[in-house]
Amino acid sequence: MEKAKEMGRTKEAEREREGVKAPDNGIIRLLRADEIECRIASISEKGLSLLLYKDARVDQKILDETFGPFGWKRSHQCMDGKLYCTVEIRNKETGEWIAKQDVGTTGVAEKEKSQASDSFKRACFNWGIGRELYTAPFIWIPADKVKIEKKEGRFSCRERFSVQFIDYNESREIDTLFIQNEKGLPVYEFYAKKKHVEIKKDPIVSKEQMDNLEKELKRTGVTMEAVQDRYLIRNPSQMPETLYNQVMRALAKTKTAKAA
Repeated sequence: MEKAKEMGRTKEAEREREGVKAPDNGIIRLLRADEIECRIASISEKGLSLLLYKDARVDQKILDETFGPFGWKRSHQCMDGKLYCTVEIRNKETGEWIAKQDVGTTGVAEKEKSQASDSFKRACFNWGIGRELYTAPFIWIPADKVKIEKKEGRFSCRERFSVQFIDYNESREIDTLFIQNEKGLPVYEFYAKKKHVEIKKDPIVSKEQMDNLEKELKRTGVTMEAVQDRYLIRNPSQMPETLYNQVMRALAKTKTAKAA
């Protein structure tokens, strides 16, 4: 992973010089690998395709990071039975609020919440947050790399996938993409140009480390759900060791909860 990290640092330095990542001037930065999620788009006996997406928490974090918690605001409007979201950004120089709006789609469950979240994410796309995801290649994983099940004539896959490494070119387009399964095994690689990137799997937490985490949660009274929400962890038992260490350092600074 060292070579990949070094490449990432070099790219990051280039972007900072070019002003791509500069919170002071309001330029939206590119998404990191751990901020991107994978969703199964289609599946058959031959394999499955994935879509890349971001969730609303990532949008909120980047808006806070880029414009400050008092530099943006959101509101929702219902028009013709559809829910719209307006995201406004405050111009630091003039004090003027600039608005961009989009409509949400309805999910299967919790329709109102789904529309609100979707409209917010779409409005954030209009501001440029995660727009680079539109440049993703067609992601196809063949059946020999995944476990596909068939029941009552329908195909399904219960495996989870995550972005292990992502990089962009000067036009903010995806030019390198590695995807792994929940066991940390590579299932998809993409290079826009021929280049060699050596990726070493970041070790996941051991059972002993998970036991230590449970003890710290019990000591502090912090819930696992709170940790997952704070650090955007989908599966605690599959979290990288580096992220585990970050969580444990934060918990070590937390006072012991009073006994009931």
